[in-house]
Amino acid sequence: MASKGTDSKIDKLSALPNVSAASAKKLVAAKIDSVAKLAKSTSSALQKAGLSAAVAGKVLTAAKAANKVTSAAKKAPAKAKKAATAAKSSAKKTSTKAKAAAKKAPAKAKKAATAAKSSAKKTSTKAKAAAKKTTAKAKKAAKATASKAKKAVNDAGRKGGTIKVPKSVNQMDWMKRLRNR
Repeated sequence: MASKGTDSKIDKLSALPNVSAASAKKLVAAKIDSVAKLAKSTSSALQKAGLSAAVAGKVLTAAKAANKVTSAAKKAPAKAKKAATAAKSSAKKTSTKAKAAAKKAPAKAKKAATAAKSSAKKTSTKAKAAAKKTTAKAKKAAKATASKAKKAVNDAGRKGGTIKVPKSVNQMDWMKRLRNR
């Protein structure tokens, strides 16, 4: 009987298109137990794990697309954080320049200080907006990549978008009717 960790690995792999539970078990047995490892492997390695050549190709393309989406989603918060820190540092530089000017010329310095503070606020709000846009664009790109991957898998695989194939016998209509009796 498989352990809980193995079951979750099998579930994660079988969530990919064209990967059945039996294929996922074969992959986990061959130590290809994550989507990242699956995306890095080759078609011949998947065939050695027990998959057919056609299924190996489909699984490989689906895994690469899924891996690309997750890596893009992981990079988005880092980009947003970098933009926010850049905005903070520019705001600090602006305020220090304003303070220095205030010491040199009191009358003009007050005007410059208020202008610098307002520009620092504008800069920080612009940076925050840019960070939000960056994360939104990254999420949008991730969704677009995921939909392209699904479309590519559907185009390469079965014909027709409405075909639903159950993953197990328990999901088949005749089995459901038997249970309802």
